[in-house]
Amino acid sequence: MGYDTAATSDVESVIPDEAGGMWFLKDALDTDHLGVTVLELEAGQAGKPHDESETGQEEVYYVVDGTVAVDLEPETVTLEAGEAIRLDPEERRQLENTGSEPATLVLAGAPL
Repeated sequence: MGYDTAATSDVESVIPDEAGGMWFLKDALDTDHLGVTVLELEAGQAGKPHDESETGQEEVYYVVDGTVAVDLEPETVTLEAGEAIRLDPEERRQLENTGSEPATLVLAGAPL
């Protein structure tokens, strides 16, 4: 078969329900080199600070709904729905929902 489909309901969220939800779709989609994640952050919630130095993975974050701040120490980039950011593997980052409504993002990273 030349394609695979997946939904967030196919996998378990890796963050607590009160924070929102984070679904890694790589395995469900059977991708070889691309990680795809759907992230929902409740208002005021933040992800963990991290970088991808060890994996060498660059990442793209696309905001579907809401407003998020990407803390890049010392700079912070604010993204609204319809905007995206690409991050080098070494860039330390942390996402925070700075809006009053839940935020939804699609995260893509490669190579894995």
